[in-house]
Amino acid sequence: MDSKKRSSVEAEGSKERGLVHVWQAGSCSLAPERLPGWGGKTVLQAALGVKHGVLLTEDGEVYSFGTLPWRSEPAEICPSSPILENALVGQYVVTVASGSFHNGAVTESGVVYMWGENSAGQCAVANQQYVPEPNPVSISDSETTSLLAVRILQLACGEEHTLALSISREIWAWGTGCQLGLITTTFPVTKPQKVEHLAGRVVLQVACGAFHSLALVQCLPSQDLKPVPERCNQCSQLLITMTDKEDHVIISDSHCCPLGVTLSESQVENQASTAISPSTETLDNQGEVFENTLVENDVPVATDATRGDAISSQQDIMGTTEISSARNTPSYPDTQAVNEYVQTLSDRSVRENSENGEKPMPSQPLVEEAVPNLHSPPTTSTSALNSLVVSCASAVGVRVAATYEAGALSLKKVMNFYSTAPCEPGTQAGSSSIGPEGLKDSREEQVKQESMQGKKSSSLVDIREEESEGGSRRLSLPGLLSQVSPRLLRKAARVKTRTVVLTPTYSGEADALLPSLRTEVWTWGKGKEGQLGHGDVLPRLQPLCVKCLDGKEVIYLEAGGYHSLALTAKSQVYSWGSNTFGQLGHCDFPTTVPRLAKVNSENGVWSVAAGQDYSLFLVDTEDFQPGLYYSGRQDPTEVDNLPENHSGTKTPVLLSCSKLGYISRVTAGKDSYLALVDKNVMGYIASLHELATTERRFYSKLSDIKSHILRPLLSLDNLGTASTVQLLQEVASRFSKLCYLIGQHGASLSSFLHGIKEARSLVILKHASLFLDSYTEYCTSITNFLVMGGFQLLAKPAIDFLNKNQELLQDLSEVNDENTQLMEILNTLFFLPIRRLHNYAKVLLKLATCFEVTSPEYQKLQDSSSCYESLALHLGRKRKEAEYTLGFWKTFPGKMTDSLRKPERRLLCESSNRALSLQHAGRFSVNWFILFNDALVHAQFSTHHVFPLATLWAEPLSEEAGGVNGLKITTPEEQFTLISSTPQEKTKWLRAISQAVDQALRGTSDLPPYGSGSSIQRQEPPISRSAKYTFYKDPRLKDATYDGRWLSGKPHGRGVLKWPDGKMYSGMFRNGLEDGYGEYRIPNKALNKEDHYVGHWKEGKMCGQGVYSYASGEVFEGCFQDNMRHGHGLLRSGKLTSSSPSMFIGQWVMDKKAGYGVFDDITRGEKYMGMWQDDVCQGNGVVVTQFGLYYEGNFHLNKMMGNGVLLSEDDTIYEGEFSDDWTLNGKVGN
Repeated sequence: MDSKKRSSVEAEGSKERGLVHVWQAGSCSLAPERLPGWGGKTVLQAALGVKHGVLLTEDGEVYSFGTLPWRSEPAEICPSSPILENALVGQYVVTVASGSFHNGAVTESGVVYMWGENSAGQCAVANQQYVPEPNPVSISDSETTSLLAVRILQLACGEEHTLALSISREIWAWGTGCQLGLITTTFPVTKPQKVEHLAGRVVLQVACGAFHSLALVQCLPSQDLKPVPERCNQCSQLLITMTDKEDHVIISDSHCCPLGVTLSESQVENQASTAISPSTETLDNQGEVFENTLVENDVPVATDATRGDAISSQQDIMGTTEISSARNTPSYPDTQAVNEYVQTLSDRSVRENSENGEKPMPSQPLVEEAVPNLHSPPTTSTSALNSLVVSCASAVGVRVAATYEAGALSLKKVMNFYSTAPCEPGTQAGSSSIGPEGLKDSREEQVKQESMQGKKSSSLVDIREEESEGGSRRLSLPGLLSQVSPRLLRKAARVKTRTVVLTPTYSGEADALLPSLRTEVWTWGKGKEGQLGHGDVLPRLQPLCVKCLDGKEVIYLEAGGYHSLALTAKSQVYSWGSNTFGQLGHCDFPTTVPRLAKVNSENGVWSVAAGQDYSLFLVDTEDFQPGLYYSGRQDPTEVDNLPENHSGTKTPVLLSCSKLGYISRVTAGKDSYLALVDKNVMGYIASLHELATTERRFYSKLSDIKSHILRPLLSLDNLGTASTVQLLQEVASRFSKLCYLIGQHGASLSSFLHGIKEARSLVILKHASLFLDSYTEYCTSITNFLVMGGFQLLAKPAIDFLNKNQELLQDLSEVNDENTQLMEILNTLFFLPIRRLHNYAKVLLKLATCFEVTSPEYQKLQDSSSCYESLALHLGRKRKEAEYTLGFWKTFPGKMTDSLRKPERRLLCESSNRALSLQHAGRFSVNWFILFNDALVHAQFSTHHVFPLATLWAEPLSEEAGGVNGLKITTPEEQFTLISSTPQEKTKWLRAISQAVDQALRGTSDLPPYGSGSSIQRQEPPISRSAKYTFYKDPRLKDATYDGRWLSGKPHGRGVLKWPDGKMYSGMFRNGLEDGYGEYRIPNKALNKEDHYVGHWKEGKMCGQGVYSYASGEVFEGCFQDNMRHGHGLLRSGKLTSSSPSMFIGQWVMDKKAGYGVFDDITRGEKYMGMWQDDVCQGNGVVVTQFGLYYEGNFHLNKMMGNGVLLSEDDTIYEGEFSDDWTLNGKVGN
């Protein structure tokens, strides 16, 4: 149907999204067609095989189209229109996938359905050629106690295998071939098995090429948090070795576990061993290199993986080779032979590992390196050189001063070796016989030669690329000794510690809600075309990490027939593998390692698709409508008279598809590719694309600022004081955190555009606080840096760097005026992120206008828009405040600046214009009042006093008091009156002080509350408040700190008062004094204990009922008055077991026993009951002893004197006079 006519028909209905357009691969000039017979349901996802495809609609239905040989009905084998998969009706499908000839679907509940070609077991059914209808696949984990079904999130299908990603982020595989990543020699695998090699890792996505597999894996948490193990868990070898030579230090972190050893096809053919004759030059004193190398069945397995590279490089120099030259390499024209061969090697590898007592499955990621065939025959030096460089290739980009413990090679020898080995492609290959397969076999040879002969230069190029991206580590070719002096090592370490702040501080919340950018790419399967990205053409039986993509922030993987694509958060694409038709998007060699595709120099790529022999790139454009680029096979037209059947694109070609609408997704098959297109109804789709495109570009800009400006600045020497460096590091840290969040959000928006595109599920709406907090934190750190004169302090050490990069600075900061000062440009650059908030507000407002005013979406978008806008304005004000404060410090006297200048302190107003003066001030005195956001400062000639705002009360003086323009200022220890020159000045200052006090009490940065336009200001701060204050003047409270409630300048209510000597009162206050119930502690240094009082207080003194526990062990319970024991009370001295326990109960006057009281001396066994005065027995009293003696009489100064009675236990009574020494003078009666 005519495209325009179709569009007009759909405009009348509601189906303007998910329109399907199909192109024929190989022709960039043909216009796309609508899918024949498609009724127009909204399509969310499509998947294409070699000659068929499947569509997933928004209501969860699946349709198949194309050639479907597995269908049981003859009419359905080549249907004229897409047919509904009835077996899936009623199951809400959420994602689909297609392999070359089979399909898969995942339902909402995580169940997998497979159908199509099953000759290799790729549909998980045993002994069945075809699976005609979608068939549920049982996936269960044998490790769990009850066999629970594993829920699946995503599927990927190759030609003969299928991978499934479970909800617990583990990979399950079935089908045939080494691309499954399973340790098995029995194919096909029809019962899904877990890929144990990646068990325990968080896998984010899987992708399948024809015979290879890719996985996007989240990086492990930072090793800084836990000690790094010294030895490998598998082979017990040291992970890092260090050898101290006479003139240099050799450090090696090139550990590589032998598990999953890389396999070279020549090993089977070349089992005739040749004696190795080590040359004394290369192997002098290095016999231990071979001590742990196991050679069994002529297949080497390096068990000492730490030295694997050393073995490799030494063997190469001796003339042996790792990948034999072309004449020794067998070609496998049929797939079956390759499969059999891989099975054989897999079997041997497993057996040897088990014989060594090693676990066949590692629990941690392993770095695999190519291990040489120790018994391959010697070849020419060209081959040896190639082999050396291959061994170098796989480790480039992961070492810091990488060298080898074996250390026999010197740089000079290696350079001599290079110079004697001319690298001429085809020198050896010329003598080889190219197989009858023609293009295919010669292509294999070409790839092998690329991987060997192009490696020398490519490794060096990779190093330059790494360095140009601002990496702080130095890289070197593995295999060459980096002769590093300890001084250089120390220097490198210093720079590294400086730049460590640029590692983003990952927020757990953001990582849970948004895609992670801390990712690794793992590949396995067949690698004849270099599609695994390890720098060689060897197959891998188990997943292996592509090290050179570490730190590249890959967010999406796509696998074509024999090539692979990785899309990064910075909107770049890395490609590797077969490049016969230019499908990698570049002409660089070799193609066995990931390299940047050159799609569009100005705009970034946000989505990719890989077909059999071509690639598709969705690119951001200036008008936000995605542009589609094609790179790969070009079918010849009639005009072309080319000798070959096919040719390829030199560079990616832009397809003319702007009239179609907004492409949200592309899918590629063998001979056709398909795009899902949305019409821009009411500007809704355009606004979403604008948000996503601008966010991705914003991330690229922030990344450039981070790597080209921030990192070099941090690594400069002499940045100033430690506090300046710390502030700059704080800025860098917050910048990195914000940058990482924006990168995550850009990736999230890309996947959002692939889906249903509901506005309410936008992260920027649902989790606005993430963005608001990150922007606010960053603004706080950069304004603090500004206030402390950070940009001025940077000027001197950074001037050379800034002058060299002036154009870059102007470009990044968008400052066009060439007369602008460098520091101003830097200032603009650092405040650039704040501008982004206005863009958020604008786009959200655009989106809101696409909805009815009464709808909840409109309300939510409108509220969010105003929220981002008000934050943008608020942060703008914060910047002005910071600049105003900086200007003030430049004019302020130097000595005071040092003590008053703080990063968080902002100037609100000051009285340098004589608008405010102190009442009753001396005639020649100078009084300068400065109001900051946390204090009011009273500055005089050479002194100044700081009054914290939290404990400052300001009120206007009434006219009756005679001070029309007076302000009464009350602080805990001062009270003074300020006279303003005019009523307007008085109002201005009163308002400024009141607002500042209110703000200081709130403790927030006056952020506008989420969902409302502005902050509601209180008219005046409360008279009663909570605050903390340290006294400096009051003699009783000097240096004491009070934290609690206040009323008009005095502690009032509950609070805690602490003295520097350790005294502490906690309880109630009234009018500045302890009053009410409270607890008081006084340390006793002599006894190393403390006195402790709990009870009532009045006007700052103990008064009323209370308990006083003395450090000596005495305890008084009773009444107090004026800090003294007064009234009735009980005093316990010691315990029964102590040396002198006693107890007194009675009356006290002025801290002394007075009046009637009972004293029980437990040690002497005496009890006195009677009158007391001044702490002694005085007056009538009775003494009873434990021996039965009873005294009664008058006491004086604790002695019984005068007339008295003594009663003994035998009832003898003595009456008479008593003297001081208790002697009797008188009669005795019975």
